[in-house]
Amino acid sequence: MSPTEQLTVDRVEAAAILRAEPDERGARDALRKQIRRLERELSMLVADTFPHVSPCEGARELLSGPRLLNLGELERVRDRLVVDVSRARRQAHERAELERRSRALLERMRREPARYKFTRLPVANLGGFCGAWVVRPRLGLIGMLAGWWQVKLSSGCP
Repeated sequence: MSPTEQLTVDRVEAAAILRAEPDERGARDALRKQIRRLERELSMLVADTFPHVSPCEGARELLSGPRLLNLGELERVRDRLVVDVSRARRQAHERAELERRSRALLERMRREPARYKFTRLPVANLGGFCGAWVVRPRLGLIGMLAGWWQVKLSSGCP
């Protein structure tokens, strides 16, 4: 199909959509409103939890250029967004749970370092980027034999 024929087909489809029944217009408006809300929620989730939650991991169906979507296509877009938002919520919840558990472990390590000998907790698990909290003996071998343990933050950044 030539570009001119495609343009004519697109104009005919657009005219048909504009002449749609009032019920279909209401349905289209409702779908667009749902899509808008879902896109806003997904973008807020991704922005709040960056870089731990990604907007899309799976393959997305690509639409062939700008055009007016019919009801079926709008429903598919909405359904795909529902799946993406639920996946992003799950990832954000899992990440928050990991950070909560890591903060609790760090607190226990600080209170009783001798109980967590040589334990290493990456700062990334606490929401940071580089470094690690490590339980080490104070004064090397002497401290290890004497039972003197401490929690230290190693930078670990390049």
